[in-house]
Amino acid sequence: MTTVLETKDLVKEFGALRAVDRLSVAFDSEDVTSIIGPNGAGKTTFYNLLTGRLTPTSGTVLLHTDGGEADITGLPTHDIARRGLSRAFQINNLFEGLSVLDNIRAARLATEGRTYELSTIMRDDDGLYERAWAVLEQTELTAVAEETVANLSHGDKRKVEIGLSLATDPSLVLLDEPTAGMNPNESERMVELIEQLDEETETTFVLTEHDMDIVLSISDRIIVLDQGSLLADGTPETVMQDERVTAAYLGEST
Repeated sequence: MTTVLETKDLVKEFGALRAVDRLSVAFDSEDVTSIIGPNGAGKTTFYNLLTGRLTPTSGTVLLHTDGGEADITGLPTHDIARRGLSRAFQINNLFEGLSVLDNIRAARLATEGRTYELSTIMRDDDGLYERAWAVLEQTELTAVAEETVANLSHGDKRKVEIGLSLATDPSLVLLDEPTAGMNPNESERMVELIEQLDEETETTFVLTEHDMDIVLSISDRIIVLDQGSLLADGTPETVMQDERVTAAYLGEST
């Protein structure tokens, strides 16, 4: 396995509150990793530190690519995304008035540093079209390529979010509650899609998820946070047998 992303003694304080407490973890290329914990465990703050939305009080975030190790601690979000770390948000962050295809085209333009050419998405650009269409194929969105995003189902909108992330050619994608708001059939299909993308691409996937059935079915590794600290880290089997996890999150009878 190859380390894609790691943190060293990461700390984030909001006044007297330490939301992330000396967190040191490394994410490997071959693992689908789930991060779990109740509200207040530090999951969202941790994601925000990784992606540059928050600057850590102390500690380091390192991104590993073919070009070597890069310190991305506190860099602007767009810079981190261009270096290969992308995030799909729980709350849809889409261009609702554009088609699915044009959403992906826009993400490609941003990745290529061509945001000043946004009007290009309305003109012919064969290379841009081909790269965007490949993402639509990966995310099973070709059937709704010309559909306005505002008209999509909730499940398809979540697919577009993942497509936007993949359009940036990421080495690692952070998924934020990817099945939130979905019915059981949509959730099952989303899990299958993530597993398929993990198998067919070189992208590493890390997710937060509240549904433990999904966590156990999709994860190679589970990280458990408790008040900003690392409570447990290992395979699903190992973590589920940890008495601290059982007591803190699953209930004594689980």
